[in-house]
Amino acid sequence: MATAKKAAAKKTTTSSTASEKKAAPTAADMLNPLKGMADRLQDLNLTGGAGKLLESGRKDLAALMQANEKSYQGLQTVVQRQTEMIKSAIAEWQTAAKEMPGKDPKANLAKLDELGRQSFQRAIDDIKELANLAAKSQADAFDVVRQRIQANVDEVTKMLQRKQ
Repeated sequence: MATAKKAAAKKTTTSSTASEKKAAPTAADMLNPLKGMADRLQDLNLTGGAGKLLESGRKDLAALMQANEKSYQGLQTVVQRQTEMIKSAIAEWQTAAKEMPGKDPKANLAKLDELGRQSFQRAIDDIKELANLAAKSQADAFDVVRQRIQANVDEVTKMLQRKQ
């Protein structure tokens, strides 16, 4: 028993020495990083910061509205052009159909074949044109947003340069 008490006393001594080496951080130590952050925040010039933040948000919204408007206008242009293309194709086929009766069936078949080839090529060209119109519309809308993002980056860069 005496040996067990000595061993227990030895463990207690060793554990108290280990806990002294790993002492819990004091409140001052814990607040030290926060104190440094507070000092850095105090050095920032936030005069008119709320106004600048609101103005920046307003500009962001205006840019998004402008981009949305450009996208909508582009969509309208695509739909209008597509409608024109369909009307043109229908008129062409109607004209060809009116001219066919009373002619030689072999000639009619040849004319339909040629008209079909022309229509197919025109459809391919129209698809390319519509794709280009849509791409231009989206590029214009994206450009508005890109310019606003660049303006935000420039504003932040300017603010950071003034601090140094």
